[in-house]
Amino acid sequence: MTQFEKYKYLFLDRDGVINVERKNDYVKNISEWIFEEKAQEAIAILSEKFEYIFIITNQRGVGRGKMTENDLADIHNAMLESIASVGGNISSIYYCTDLKPESINRKPNTGMAFKAQADYPFVDFRQSVMVGNSKSDMEFGQKLGMYTVLVGDKYSRNDKIYEEVDLYCDNLYKFAIITNAK
Repeated sequence: MTQFEKYKYLFLDRDGVINVERKNDYVKNISEWIFEEKAQEAIAILSEKFEYIFIITNQRGVGRGKMTENDLADIHNAMLESIASVGGNISSIYYCTDLKPESINRKPNTGMAFKAQADYPFVDFRQSVMVGNSKSDMEFGQKLGMYTVLVGDKYSRNDKIYEEVDLYCDNLYKFAIITNAK
């Protein structure tokens, strides 16, 4: 039994976790989408471990007029199709296009989690894991009592964030391998 057996629900950030984050820019169309290394395989592994997987993503590029909600839908549809083609399953995607940090739906605020819980009333945040690459992702998970997993290399190794999270992994695939360990 692994330490993750008690967790049933997985919340994933998108940019920097599933796809390569564009520095000082947004993924505005399918041609700009690049999966993080082995992210699709990771989601396939994680789909066997978690009952539900949700993507929770801030998408300010829509709010800033850099792209449309239709562009975002096209990106998400292509992403879901690619993930499904290798056996992965995403239960739902929640996104926030709001510009203002005080928006209840904008991470680190918890509105998107409660939207997921409204759609899936059985979701218990204490049985949930949040995987993200930013402080706002970790704060989001911590506010809800989730197990927090930081991935990526956004912060220097001496940043205090590494002491504040439950687990650090280089990427989503490494996290998937850990959850699959016996």
